[in-house]
Amino acid sequence: MNAKTVAKTGTTKTGVKKVTTSKAASSAKTAAKPAAPAKTVAKAAASSEVHAGMTEAELTKMPAKEYMNDAQLAYFKSLLGSMRDDILRKVDETVEHMREQDNVADPADRATVEEEHALELRTRDRERKLLKKIEQAIHRIDQGEYGFCEETGEPIGIPRLLARPTATLSIEAQERRERMQKMYGD
Repeated sequence: MNAKTVAKTGTTKTGVKKVTTSKAASSAKTAAKPAAPAKTVAKAAASSEVHAGMTEAELTKMPAKEYMNDAQLAYFKSLLGSMRDDILRKVDETVEHMREQDNVADPADRATVEEEHALELRTRDRERKLLKKIEQAIHRIDQGEYGFCEETGEPIGIPRLLARPTATLSIEAQERRERMQKMYGD
């Protein structure tokens, strides 16, 4: 979708060059902005939406003996699925945006456009890595292994999974791993 832009240039009282663009141009610029980080997306999705007929509050009120019951697994599978769909939608938007040719004559404007493209591509690369973790988490749900620490086998805990649905380690195991990495490097 190519949006033709009409730009007016003028100067403000302070002598700064001011460019006013049409509505079509401003909406095209809005679409080019990089998306929120995946972590923010996950928190927003977990706190504001109802997944699989449950809310976050209902999930946290469940007794510990019902850990990773069918309702909880359905909630997290729905949450992870919506995160995956959101990332894939953003990828499609990025591909469409990159196909649009921005013919910018001014080298400074061209540099700005290229920097925005680079930022958007870096964001998509991070989301690509997150997408892989989301797919692995959905696979763990299907296998009945979701919600339990890979190292200790202990429950990861609902609050941690709500904060980071792709978590594979309990807080204690993650802290232990981080201490070891700090001591011995990567």
